[in-house]
Amino acid sequence: MTVSIAASGDAARAIDQVVPRLVADLVASGITAQDPELWGPAAETEASKRLGWVEAVSVSRPLVAEVVALRDRLRADGVDHVVLAGMGGSSLAPEVITRTSGVPLTVLDSTDPAQVRAAVEHRLDRTVLVVSSKSGSTLETDSQRRVYEQAFRDAGIDPATRIVVVTDPGSPLEAEATAAGYRVFAADPNVGGRYSALTAFGLVPSGLAGADIEELLDEADAISALLAVDTDENPGLVLGAVLGGTEPLRDKIGIVPDGTHIVGFGDWVEQLIAESTGKSGRGLLPVVLDVDSPEVTAGLPDLQIVRLVGSREEERHVAEGEVEIAGTLGGQLLVWEYAVAVAGRLLGIDPFDQPDVEAAKAAARALLDDRPAPTEPAFTEDGIAVRATEGLPVGSTLAEAVTSLLAQIDATGYLAVQAYVDRTSNQALESLRDVLAARTGRPVTFGYGPRFLHSTGQYHKGGPANGVFLQIVADEPDDLAIPGRPFTFGQLIRAQASGDASVLAQHGRPVLTLTTTDVPAATAALTSAVTL
Repeated sequence: MTVSIAASGDAARAIDQVVPRLVADLVASGITAQDPELWGPAAETEASKRLGWVEAVSVSRPLVAEVVALRDRLRADGVDHVVLAGMGGSSLAPEVITRTSGVPLTVLDSTDPAQVRAAVEHRLDRTVLVVSSKSGSTLETDSQRRVYEQAFRDAGIDPATRIVVVTDPGSPLEAEATAAGYRVFAADPNVGGRYSALTAFGLVPSGLAGADIEELLDEADAISALLAVDTDENPGLVLGAVLGGTEPLRDKIGIVPDGTHIVGFGDWVEQLIAESTGKSGRGLLPVVLDVDSPEVTAGLPDLQIVRLVGSREEERHVAEGEVEIAGTLGGQLLVWEYAVAVAGRLLGIDPFDQPDVEAAKAAARALLDDRPAPTEPAFTEDGIAVRATEGLPVGSTLAEAVTSLLAQIDATGYLAVQAYVDRTSNQALESLRDVLAARTGRPVTFGYGPRFLHSTGQYHKGGPANGVFLQIVADEPDDLAIPGRPFTFGQLIRAQASGDASVLAQHGRPVLTLTTTDVPAATAALTSAVTL
């Protein structure tokens, strides 16, 4: 078997109690048959056009030869540096596939001007850009494409020889790309972005970067027959029961890599879980952890620890209340897709829509259209401008402001740290996550903006209203123009941060925003403020 699961405590009881009911209801075979009625009448319309992922392995097989042939042709021309412009489901799967395979892929899923400039200026003469967007209208991806087109032209390179597009058939991007002479890979329109790991969105950039995408499909194929059968051993049903069947519900899912060969899996599954389940005031909050993160041993009653381990051929002791899952990457991708669909049924929600994602996008676009002057900060300390949503007192020091925000976390709540910074050069900021978790005694998530807006952003607005939010925004002094647009990358990322904060405030959630021109110095100051 390519995937195995072991559980104890509440998770084991959920498996014993829930899986037989799922088997009796023919849920596994229903998902495989693409039955849209499994999630209730309200979800039927969306589900009827979003279940193509169950046959992604067979549908994607012909892609392998096409991608390998294109990769070989590009390399023969000296083009061996692959950059992916994509957000959310268009970038998260290729990132975990290539990192696990050990092949280089530059993932450009940011509008931070420093990060965009660094990507564009690196080995442009050897670069192929993969532009991935289901709708073809994603603002971030469009902006990234525009700056690369200009850079290629300025360097005397025909963009048609260096840009590859992955999009849904009939999208605006497909028409533009075809007219421009770009190579276009049409994706399956019956697969949502977060379920697209084994489609063109996951395979084209990964294969061009050098990952063995045929082996990935083989790994998924090896588990697909078991996932289709209504049996107690079906890992999709077992994991679905763990995620959505505990009583009382453990609605925070701690993802802990502990011996797995898969690199960065938590970031991919974070979107799958949060965007699929966080709606109608319900949902599951994924929390990406390390083995020594404070939450792992805190014994929180609403947190389910799931460890991603190595081979279970040698039996391991599963810690009380925890779950261990082992398997190949392809197998894990498909098992988790089934499991989250099952969890959606157990939670009584539609796992295929994302009704609250658009709100932050609309707010950002409105700010870009009007471009109002920034609101004055409550105060500035150590070069950090402090702002807060209405009703959140901030005092007169950074320590007081942080303390005020953390005091808003209740016994079922969580803190989300949202870093609108260059993630390639500010990874030290991630150390704040564990510091804040130790301080609060509650789960803490960490996401880079704007990419989390296409991931956990849905849960923040649509899930349980018990989150509090810390924004860290880099005010880059060296901005970057977006060709053909009346705004810059710096203006865009600041509008995205402000727009999301305004939507969260409309949902009654507190947001503390810290804006700085020096992220390392702000990281040190904030760490001191938290540990006072």
